[in-house]
Amino acid sequence: MIQYKKDIENIAIVNLEMDGRDGNIINHKLYKALEPVLEHLLLEKEKGQLKGVIFTSSQKTFLTGGDLEYLYETYSPEALYEYSQEIQSFFRKLEAPGIPVVAAMNGSCLGLGFEMVLACHYRIAVDDNDIQLGNPEIELGLMPGGGASIRLLWMLGIENAYNVLTKQKKFNPSEALERGIIDEIVEQENDLIPAAKQWIRLNNKGSRIWDVKAEQAPVSKDKLRETLKTVQRLTASLVSSIYANFPAHLSILNTLAEGVKLDFDTACKIESQHFSELVIKQDTKNMMKTFWFDLNNIKKGEMRPEGYGKFRTRKVGVIGAGIMGTGIALTCLVNGLEVVMKDVSESIVLKGKELVYSKLKEMRNTNRISAALCEKAKSNFIATEDIEQFENCDLIIEAVFENKNLKIKVAKEVDQYVDEYSFFGTNTVSIPISDLGSVFKLPKNYIGLHFFSPVEKVHMCEIVRGKQTSGETIARAFDFVKQIKKIPVIVEDNWGFFAARVQNTYILEGIQMLQEGFSAASIENLGRQAGMTRAPLALADSLSLNLVLRYEEQAAKHYGPKYIAHPAVAAINKMIEDVDRPGRPTKRGFYNYDDDSAERQLLWEEMENVFPTTQVVFDFNEPKERLLIVQVLETLWCIHEGVVQSVAEANLGSIYGWGFPAFKGGAVQYITDYGKEAFIARCKHYEAQHGPRFQVPNIIHKLLP
Repeated sequence: MIQYKKDIENIAIVNLEMDGRDGNIINHKLYKALEPVLEHLLLEKEKGQLKGVIFTSSQKTFLTGGDLEYLYETYSPEALYEYSQEIQSFFRKLEAPGIPVVAAMNGSCLGLGFEMVLACHYRIAVDDNDIQLGNPEIELGLMPGGGASIRLLWMLGIENAYNVLTKQKKFNPSEALERGIIDEIVEQENDLIPAAKQWIRLNNKGSRIWDVKAEQAPVSKDKLRETLKTVQRLTASLVSSIYANFPAHLSILNTLAEGVKLDFDTACKIESQHFSELVIKQDTKNMMKTFWFDLNNIKKGEMRPEGYGKFRTRKVGVIGAGIMGTGIALTCLVNGLEVVMKDVSESIVLKGKELVYSKLKEMRNTNRISAALCEKAKSNFIATEDIEQFENCDLIIEAVFENKNLKIKVAKEVDQYVDEYSFFGTNTVSIPISDLGSVFKLPKNYIGLHFFSPVEKVHMCEIVRGKQTSGETIARAFDFVKQIKKIPVIVEDNWGFFAARVQNTYILEGIQMLQEGFSAASIENLGRQAGMTRAPLALADSLSLNLVLRYEEQAAKHYGPKYIAHPAVAAINKMIEDVDRPGRPTKRGFYNYDDDSAERQLLWEEMENVFPTTQVVFDFNEPKERLLIVQVLETLWCIHEGVVQSVAEANLGSIYGWGFPAFKGGAVQYITDYGKEAFIARCKHYEAQHGPRFQVPNIIHKLLP
């Protein structure tokens, strides 16, 4: 429903209120409901009975939007171009000279909703850190199609526009004001309308710079050379940082680079052209599938056990004040929970408390949290040696050193504080949950909560189900992980769980290539060029080769006589036993760690003496493909063995859990992208060359008919 009223000053207030929703959503069909309102406003203006317009909302979310189902299903560039032009035409009518239009935002405004706001002459928002503003389409592999790229180009300049669209993407009101994408912030929601009216009184024409100077481009001819140098620098940065793997980044940069020389309306057509070409790309469809459809399926609780009421965590106990424990504590605190963090000594506890406080301060200074939330987090935080402080915790999370006996010991110490109404989570990366939970008073309330470092930045948490873990405990863990704004992926208690197990295949393949005669530098570059967030040898170092080897030992124990040793094990043993370079924890691995403060570590200079380089000339595509395909195959085996239950969890888990290429849409989506039959044929090619680790499990035919 759209409510319209006009005051005695002839200022119209258009209130957006979509029936049956907490927030307002706009797409290429729903915006048509606004067209009659706009026509009426224009008629009022012609009669001299309209001084200005204020768009506001009585909903929690001001306006978000986009028609993702339509975009995902459409492969016609002509239809997509027409879609883009239609929306642009509507927004042009909205900002037509003569009627000052103000967006008074009481809640979040994203995507197509923010494109509409950018078409208003003035933008005001409530100073609330929970409000998000901007055009984050690139997170789904997309770019704006309603003219936002060109409006931001005129408003901010090419580099700032590019950064707003591709880097931070979402802003709280203070950040949005600083970036120049809104014009004013007010303290309270009640201040929005008065502030909007005051601006209208002082600005009665309502026009945009691109209409006042309609024939000009946003960059004058004498500054064009400087702008082109900026484009070259941004292009070089794009290639070096993400190897141009994400097409949306390039489409946005091309739109801005071409639009900078053109008048506004012509430049908007350029945006429509790049938008339509981008949407039909397979990489774009991959990202839409995973980051929208798969993610929403998980958030809706597709894999959450049924029949259990929603669990709301209020107070969390954390055992361990190290990097992982403080990261878990911080994440809980900024999401409004009370936290008790315990360790064995006062000095360790105080050090952990200082770390949490310093991170809260950093988040406050960078506007990621408000001053009020920062103070609330501090007041909700207790760092202690006193185990009795765990009383009345809804959840206790153990995050101590990866040692089975130690984990059992600390769990027994807090056993008395876990009852029927609470549960216990262990943050183990490799120890079977069933073994740890078997000594617990209530093993049904014992579960694995595998966080990834750094906890405050990685969006995923593995929920590991032990043999005795109850469905209710899984449901509680699922609700808690969502409450702290992470993606819950439920996995079975199997060797390596899911993320670590599949990640190990990537590491092993990289090490095997080293053994085959590829240079270490080429292996690392190929891993990054393939789209992985980290190179295989650097990743091996950070985990330690002993842990990499431990996963292989667990696999050998699990499969028994069926186990076939990975050929990379010989190279790992050589690194550990012969040259004593087991990884970063000892400052000796594939890399040197003499200076931990260095931005980039250097590969060990004696590497070639241990692993001589013989593969001087080779097809770059084959090793890149091998590094990805081994992960895809292990993911299929995990689904086959019931370690992970759904394609959605496998896709999101692979991207957030260990850094599988996001533009491929995740490990299972990679097969769809490749083509099932072509993928199987390619695996057979590698199986003939490199052995049974490239065998395709039959589950592929069930997942992808």
